[in-house]
Parts: sequence; structure tokens; C-alpha cells
Amino acid sequence: MHNSYPKQYYFINKFDKEIIQKQSKKTAIIFRNYTEQSNKEDIVKIKNYCKKLKLNFFLSNNLKFALKIGLDGAYIPSFNKDISHLSYDLPKNFLILGSAHNLKEIRQKEIQKVKVIFISPIFKYKGNYLGLNKFKLISKLTSKKIIALGGISKKNIKKLSLTKSFGFAGISYFE
Repeated sequence: MHNSYPKQYYFINKFDKEIIQKQSKKTAIIFRNYTEQSNKEDIVKIKNYCKKLKLNFFLSNNLKFALKIGLDGAYIPSFNKDISHLSYDLPKNFLILGSAHNLKEIRQKEIQKVKVIFISPIFKYKGNYLGLNKFKLISKLTSKKIIALGGISKKNIKKLSLTKSFGFAGISYFE
């Protein structure tokens, strides 16, 4: 992985070459597929394609497999409280990301030794959301790098400059 962290993160549920190909070099790909058993061969295909395009690639909720196949890192969702990875010997440039919705989950991600915390949802998309002020307040509760997640669109992307977020993540923004 490169010396600096990616600043944009695109969540994908399937391998779509056309959409991945459109991404800038600043965008990292996070594969998350919680609805069906992830096909490990497909994950390797995504890894190889991202490597070809020089994009960082992270696997959600399977740190052990991410390490096994030499990914740039892993993403630990807010619902994952596991700390078994703390006993692993991690490569120097292996980046662990995690998401949180509140202070309790932020503290859990700190215990899990994530380097970057995705706080969501910042903007209204479906249901509840934090809004800019709550997002800024909750961001101050950790010294970790913060990524804004949730409801980000071309219309509200400029509002992120009002926060101290290190970057942003999403799905629809990138498609």
C-alpha cells in the first residue's frame, strides 16, 4: 500500500469492471457482500483487477482472508466486535478500517486497533442520520482519522469541507 491513506472509499457488492475502471487513483475499493457467501475466486479477481488499475483493495469482514491473499487491508463493520486479529502478525502497510455510528462503537473500533473510522450516516439517505453538527461532535471523540459515510452525493459533497473528515465513502456517489 502507498504511504498515504486513500481518501475516497467505494463499497461494492459485486465485481463490475466498468464501474471500477471509472474510479480515480484516489479511490479505494471495499468489497462487502453480506447477502451471500463470498466467492473467494471472485475476490481474487477483484484484487488482481484493482492491482492492475493501481487501486487499493480492502475486504470487509474477513481480515484473515484479506491477509492470506495480500490485500491492502480489511474493513471491520460496526456490527463486528471481534478482536482475534490483535494476535495476528500484520504486515507493516496493512490498513485496518472500521465503521461506527456512535461513541460506544467508536471505542470498540479503537480497541480493535483500526487506523481509520468511518462514521455514518452523515447525510440523510434512508432513515436516521447524524447531520453535519452531530458528525463534527462525534468526530472529536477520537484521535483516529475519520471518513464520512452515508448519503453523500454530488450535491452535498462540498459540505464535507465543513467537517474535519479525512475523506468520504459511499456507493451511489461513485456509480
